[in-house]
Amino acid sequence: MKSEKEKMLAGELYDPRDPQLLEERHRARILTKAFNDTRDDQGQERKRLLLELIGVMGKGTFIEPPFYCDYGGNITLGERVFFNFNCVILDVAQVTIGNHVMFGPNVQVYTATHPLDAEQRRSGLEAAKPITIGDDVWIGGGAILCPGVTIGARSVIGAGSVVTKDIPEDAFAAGNPCRVIRSLGDDTSR
Repeated sequence: MKSEKEKMLAGELYDPRDPQLLEERHRARILTKAFNDTRDDQGQERKRLLLELIGVMGKGTFIEPPFYCDYGGNITLGERVFFNFNCVILDVAQVTIGNHVMFGPNVQVYTATHPLDAEQRRSGLEAAKPITIGDDVWIGGGAILCPGVTIGARSVIGAGSVVTKDIPEDAFAAGNPCRVIRSLGDDTSR
């Protein structure tokens, strides 16, 4: 029989009140609180805390506090990733972020989802869908990435967008719901 964590990571309905999951979220809350309480002159302490919190973190990654996540261990960050202030990652499923990715302030990444059926939702069970962000992506401030989306390499997501579907490579996309506005593949202003 699968554990609740195994169900969670497999995208199946699971019970978030499971003791193991509660303990892992508690650990993440303690580490994010410690990280968020650091001062600008405590760069080494910030790095140490992030290395303890985040599953995989590439060189040159910089996260501006405050930062929040559910588990941390389900996050993979490439090299030279930058998160501006107040980013949130609900990493119930895997969140994979490529190299040279930039997040504006208040970007929110949600892998968690809940049943649409009210009776099933009342049970307290939830599920998750992974999110993947390719290399060289820029996510504008206040954007929300919904469960299961993939953002293709070199794409730009406009500020305040709500991404509910996959965005291809080399695209500028914006809006609520987010949609491709134009291709960046032939952009000579790069």
